[in-house]
Amino acid sequence: MNTTVKQILDLKGAAFHAVRPTDSVFDALSLMAQHDIGCVLVTENDALVGIFTERDYARKVVLKGLVSRDVRVGDLMTPNPYTVDTLQTADQVMATMTAKRFRHIPVVEKNKVIGIVTIGDMVKSIVSQQEKTIKQLESYIAGDLAAE
Repeated sequence: MNTTVKQILDLKGAAFHAVRPTDSVFDALSLMAQHDIGCVLVTENDALVGIFTERDYARKVVLKGLVSRDVRVGDLMTPNPYTVDTLQTADQVMATMTAKRFRHIPVVEKNKVIGIVTIGDMVKSIVSQQEKTIKQLESYIAGDLAAE
């Protein structure tokens, strides 16, 4: 059985960090550094309006010579980010992340953000599932050999 996004969030926790579109890029970066995370969600009145990542910073601030204290997150965020729901599987999310080159995807249920999953979460989940499958196969093979 493939692990669902809900099971992943249950294990890792559903915490996520958000900023407002009017917050400065510096404030968003400070929050990311404080929590050692690679992105923040951008919300307005509890509604998801965007995502701001380290990649956005590197490509849209640093390379353009902008000053992070003077630029608003809303000017540089990726608007209307792709989201997943809790019923999707790790394999499905991993395929999407690979195809679209995403490293973070917000999890939304009933139009409300309930967490975020990362490429690391997907890899960890898939490796764990593969380890379980290997153990089951080893037990099956060992059982068959013992019966002979």
